[in-house]
Amino acid sequence: MPGGDPGGSVAAVAAPAPVPHRWQRYVALGDSLSEGLCDPSPPGAAHPWRGWADRVAEGLAGRAARLDEPFTYANLAVRGRLLRQIVEEQVPLAIEQRADLVSLIGGGNDVLRPGVDVDAVSAVLEDAVARLTGSGATVLLSTSYDPRLAPLVRRTRGLAAIFTANVWSMARRHGALVLDLWGMAALQDRRMCAEDRIHLTAEGHRRVAAQALDLLGVGGDEGWATPLDPAPAGTRAQAWRQDAAWVRTHVVPWVGRRLRGRSSGDGLPAKRALLAPVTPSGAGATAGPPRQAPTGDEERITSGD
Repeated sequence: MPGGDPGGSVAAVAAPAPVPHRWQRYVALGDSLSEGLCDPSPPGAAHPWRGWADRVAEGLAGRAARLDEPFTYANLAVRGRLLRQIVEEQVPLAIEQRADLVSLIGGGNDVLRPGVDVDAVSAVLEDAVARLTGSGATVLLSTSYDPRLAPLVRRTRGLAAIFTANVWSMARRHGALVLDLWGMAALQDRRMCAEDRIHLTAEGHRRVAAQALDLLGVGGDEGWATPLDPAPAGTRAQAWRQDAAWVRTHVVPWVGRRLRGRSSGDGLPAKRALLAPVTPSGAGATAGPPRQAPTGDEERITSGD
């Protein structure tokens, strides 16, 4: 063999290790999950909620600072948005700002709607993914959260599973990354839910961010997939009282908004409309003191809105 050794064998040459992508312009798109509801921001922050996307941006900013590279972040997510609203209102702005990393997480509110065509919703999402990847951005998607233990919405589990399968398929076709919320056993623990039993707590957001940072090659906090220790057993009477309070405080107002055609996000602006620098921090910094959960217009399936 030309160029080989005298014995005819070819010396093995190790392939170079892949170089982690160094994103400089991250834009988060979506609804309440990406807006960060029920994960309180540190004192003095411009927005009351932090959330997994902010935590990811802080982790990416930390890596950029260590490499002495620029990094900016925008978050266009608004609670209550349906997927078509996210695609029509937010995707063009991400492309306009030349985002090189986009998290596009939505569809959970759609899955809750009676008579929803999940395949049609998925087609809207895939069209947006194609537009974003065509602009040169890396796209981060998310599966649905598995609602098998969620009160009231467990009936949507089949629809959520179809949506999740579609997300994995479109990600393969377009080279997108996928947050596997369906497979996060820890999210089945009610203690990961805020008072409204819809949105994630600060710990839930921390774990989702840690998985995202692992996917992005930055490395998140250890143990994000580890379930919590068993909770102390409560009495049936306590459970009934808690359920009654939850229905009165959160379910009834949610139904009222549905009947009036309203959303908790009506009239709200984007959380962080323009790309701007982020203060670097660890991927899993501790959140501030707990606040009362909002009167959620969203479900924690995939998008949390």
